[in-house]
Amino acid sequence: MKKNRKISILVSSVAVIGILFLVSSQLGTNPSNSSLENNDVINTSVERGYGTINALGLPIMGSPDAPVTIMVFVDYQCPGCRNWFLNIKPNITKNFIETGKANMVFVDAKLLGDDSFKAAQATYCANEQGKYWEYQELLFTSQQGIDDGWANPESLKVFTFDLELDMDLFENCLDSGKYDKKVRFNAYEAKKNGLVKIPSFVLVNSEGGHHIIKGVATYSVFEKMIEFLTK
Repeated sequence: MKKNRKISILVSSVAVIGILFLVSSQLGTNPSNSSLENNDVINTSVERGYGTINALGLPIMGSPDAPVTIMVFVDYQCPGCRNWFLNIKPNITKNFIETGKANMVFVDAKLLGDDSFKAAQATYCANEQGKYWEYQELLFTSQQGIDDGWANPESLKVFTFDLELDMDLFENCLDSGKYDKKVRFNAYEAKKNGLVKIPSFVLVNSEGGHHIIKGVATYSVFEKMIEFLTK
């Protein structure tokens, strides 16, 4: 079992390196400078993924040892993503995440506008102060039109007051573009794997079994898929 796990991790690592090379070609940068910096990696205890999409470096909701990982592909300016987050996610969190039956990671899958790019970076800046999930919730509950100003850099900084974040640390993080590569990398991986309709979901178990859901799905769909993947 341990041997298979090591092989799985090695294969995932090789896939990630290959993708980083492709991303650097797309962006016109040097491959050696396109890899994620060590200080950009957050909570790397989940080593589970579908295809070249993996959960390395993404904040984890729930136990890293849960039998199923729910990978959520979103854009913070996407109305359908907001609908799922506010109306379906709460029951999934209560019945599966909090009970240890599943964990959840979010992938910045599609950039609907310039503000989507900065909003995704802002969540990782908030994570540096332990407020990733709280900041994410503020984004979805505050969502308005695409690129109409509610999620521009200045508005993103104002959100820090509600969460009592250190404004200077947050501003320095956001203005520096520290997580620029991370967000581009996530979006590229999603597109490369055909996960361009948002929201989309990939449910994966520890043996690599998976199920893909494209578009907003009801709670019962998640319930059935998690039950199937844990048999």
